[in-house]
Amino acid sequence: MSAESFASSIKYPNVSGQFYPSDPKQLSALIDSYLAQADTKPSQKDIQIMIAPHAGYIFSGPVAAYGYKAISQKTYKTVVVIAPSHYFGIDGFAIWKEGSFQTPLGQIEVDADFAGGLLSENSRFIEQPQAFEREHSLEVELPFLQRVLKDFKIVGVIAGQPDMKLTQAFADALDRVIGERSDVLIVISTDMSHFHNASKAENIDHNTLDAVREMRVGEIWDECQQRGGVIELCGYVPVSVGLLLAKKRNLQPEILNYAHSGDVTGDNSRVVGYFSAVFYPREDVDNPAPAQNQAQSDKQGAGVDELSLQHKRQLIEIAQKTIQAYVLKKEVFEPKVSDERLQRIEGAFVTVHKNGQLRGCIGNIIGRQPLYLTVRDMAISAVSQDPRFTPVKPSELDQIDIEISVLSQPVEIKDPQKITMGVHGVIVRQGLFHQGVFLPQVATETGWNREQFLSNLCSHKAGLPSNAWKDPKTRIEIFTANVFSEADVK
Repeated sequence: MSAESFASSIKYPNVSGQFYPSDPKQLSALIDSYLAQADTKPSQKDIQIMIAPHAGYIFSGPVAAYGYKAISQKTYKTVVVIAPSHYFGIDGFAIWKEGSFQTPLGQIEVDADFAGGLLSENSRFIEQPQAFEREHSLEVELPFLQRVLKDFKIVGVIAGQPDMKLTQAFADALDRVIGERSDVLIVISTDMSHFHNASKAENIDHNTLDAVREMRVGEIWDECQQRGGVIELCGYVPVSVGLLLAKKRNLQPEILNYAHSGDVTGDNSRVVGYFSAVFYPREDVDNPAPAQNQAQSDKQGAGVDELSLQHKRQLIEIAQKTIQAYVLKKEVFEPKVSDERLQRIEGAFVTVHKNGQLRGCIGNIIGRQPLYLTVRDMAISAVSQDPRFTPVKPSELDQIDIEISVLSQPVEIKDPQKITMGVHGVIVRQGLFHQGVFLPQVATETGWNREQFLSNLCSHKAGLPSNAWKDPKTRIEIFTANVFSEADVK
């Protein structure tokens, strides 16, 4: 295809009649039904980035509808859709420069000025029509956009296999081309784990959602490239672009919905995961956690609403039954909990010891679901996904004991002297690729003083020099934990 014909061309659909209906009335009615069923409301927040799935509508449409419903009362003049390449090899980013995109609902004009601005930023941001010829991951987002927005132009981007440096460069280019505009939406297209049984898929996808929520770009990038089964996103390059841009613009992610294909088909043997999310300025976050003062941190568990002995017993029992069901039968235990205290959204770690020695420890620092479900999911991860250990075997079950740490919201500090050993857990972060966390009990178990604690945290957990905690570029956050074990609840 010549540059001239490409510039004036219409991009016709590839999967109309396959991934979604080709009849305009049927397509509109289907999308509208998904929007009506989505249990959310149009958002009043300044949504600047959205993540949506790209499978056939029967599978992913109900999940995608959450994000599209959230933006349905917004006004955008330019929508940039960044989607992964499934068929065409390219080590950069392909951009459709001019013309329009056709769907059964009509044509969407390309924002040639915006597209041209991106193309001028880097020689590896290129016009490459072949990247669009068979691709579905961008196309399936367009009819949803046409149903919820009016009078917008499109910029289509297919991401190939760039390195992280070029991915960062593309996020920086987006930031510059957007500039001070407030009428630009970035849509990131991705599905999640592919073709695992439902239990394994849910564990992987929960890891992924945690990483997205905490914006751990480096971890997402590394795990998806290594394909180690910890985090999976077919669109990890577009997602990385979105997270890098969100960091530059100080945006906060919110996960709106998650499901997998088994929820639709009933076949849980080989499923694909989907989620939708939106990003908006941090000052728009509902109910931000108040900063804790030192007086709140005078005892173990400060910052976490106290759990009664019965609450602790119930959480330990959930962890025990979960581990038994998963290790013996690879089944996910479904606890029935009505207590409001255990239904609060809180982060937690589950630690498993065997004959007094660490056998696995996994947790979520930031809560994303009710506490009792966090404990259940972290119990599964602790016995099956800690990369330091092999999965726990049935023969070991009578030798292990369980410890649970329920966490307060992390709070940034500037003065490391505010850290109280044995009371505060600590997170250190520097750049995109370096993060580490120690729970409060690490100091008690090791006998380290504050400097030893921080030095080991930097070198052994965050991959930083041991004195990096003194570096002004290192962000230090503290949290407290309510820690209890099986022995504590007998």
